[in-house]
Amino acid sequence: MIDKQHGLPESNDFSADDRRFMQMAIDLSIANIDNGGGPFGAVIVKDGKVVATGANRVTANNDPTAHAEVVAIRNACRELESFDLAGCTVYASCEPCPMCLSAIYWAGIERICYANTKRDAAAISFDDSFIYDQLRLDYDRRSIHCEHFMRKEALAAFRKWEDTVDKIEY
Repeated sequence: MIDKQHGLPESNDFSADDRRFMQMAIDLSIANIDNGGGPFGAVIVKDGKVVATGANRVTANNDPTAHAEVVAIRNACRELESFDLAGCTVYASCEPCPMCLSAIYWAGIERICYANTKRDAAAISFDDSFIYDQLRLDYDRRSIHCEHFMRKEALAAFRKWEDTVDKIEY
């Protein structure tokens, strides 16, 4: 099925459990508004069981990284006592922003399911297109000035890491 407003394909290949977990994420997003947060919720599932949930707490916690998916990832890692969320699915009430998408990849989550699109989010002033645009630019053209220096000194940490035999790779 094509989302007529956005021209995007919408999956029909989801199970009753997928629908249930997505509804949980949507319910979290709605309830979070009355709890001082933004309209975003996320649920992380492994082996058919909810591992953790998260809701957007950016303004409530004065934390610009407290997006629903990041909060859910933090909670899931704490619950599973692991930084590796392989085998997990994230159900997000909205398509993940660039930060959340990166966190999902770093966490090793294997499947992303989302309801609202990034265009839906942009329509209510949650527009991340400027970040995608900035990433395409050379450093000297980005809106945040980037300065690179002391690489030689900083490489000491990388050499030490490389030489450490009992490190936990990630």
